[in-house]
Amino acid sequence: QVHLVESGGGLVQPGGSLRLSCKASKTIFSGDVMGWYRQVPGKTRDFVSTVTRGGSINYADFAQGRFTSSADYDRDTIFLQMDRLKPEDTAVYYCHLSGRYWSGEDYDYWGQGTQVTVSS
Repeated sequence: QVHLVESGGGLVQPGGSLRLSCKASKTIFSGDVMGWYRQVPGKTRDFVSTVTRGGSINYADFAQGRFTSSADYDRDTIFLQMDRLKPEDTAVYYCHLSGRYWSGEDYDYWGQGTQVTVSS
């Protein structure tokens, strides 16, 4: 079982910034994809950003230009820097990890989520 532990959520005013962190309890392999999703009550969990050890970073349209993903693989940790936050960014943000073991078995893990609230 792999654990993903998020931190960094909180309450921020519109236009402010937050930095989320997600630490994995296992070594991040080159084929792993780690990323962030967000969800508001009653709605689907939406893609925010993914990052791979190979350097590929992807963003949802709403995140382009405001959010920045990065990683510290020595600490098996990824980050999401969120700037110019808007009230509509309010959601629970979840960390996600997917990949494949040497045995060929796929794995897929979620963190417990961290609340981000953007409000004046």
